Amino acid sequence: MGWNEIFKEKGKFFHTPHKDIQKAVKLIKRGGKVLDLGCGTGRHTVMLAKKGFQVYGLDNAPSGLKQCKEWLDKLGLKGNLKLASCYKRFPYKDDYFDALISVQVIHHARLKDIEVCIKEMKRVLKPGGVIFVTVTKNKMKYRATKVKLIEPRTYVMLDGFEKGVPHFIYTKALLRKYFSNFNILELFIDKHEHYCLLGKLKE
Repeated sequence: MGWNEIFKEKGKFFHTPHKDIQKAVKLIKRGGKVLDLGCGTGRHTVMLAKKGFQVYGLDNAPSGLKQCKEWLDKLGLKGNLKLASCYKRFPYKDDYFDALISVQVIHHARLKDIEVCIKEMKRVLKPGGVIFVTVTKNKMKYRATKVKLIEPRTYVMLDGFEKGVPHFIYTKALLRKYFSNFNILELFIDKHEHYCLLGKLKE
């Protein structure tokens, strides 16, 4: 089951923004352009729009984007939403965004695709642009009873609601390596046992 099917079946089951995202919000200039990478049904897109940012949402799940748009419309908020994969070239110009957030998204792929995504993050951010990313650090704890290793550090769940979805397992050292083009301001573990990285693109 992919995320499009998950959103179709479960609807808007992420409602509350990640509490640590406020660390990033405080660093973004007022009215700045912010990309919500892997926006899903829109919990962070809506929050950013409420705060007056020019918010853009990108996701490869049509059902998630549909629910995100409905949520924005219901509140009279604006958001620029696009259907696209974050593991291919992003549909945006170089140096376009003041900030980029991505919560529990860029571990759902093989490493070669993740590396493309991180390269694209760097491309679309302005020098000094803010980034806030969270990724998984555990081996499917609480999420599935059976998993399959498909390549080093990458597992696919064989049951549970994320059945068939790949998960790449990070370490702090790997995050520092892959985000070496960023000045890392904070790197910590949240209450959901995800790594959180807050940083700025080197100028």
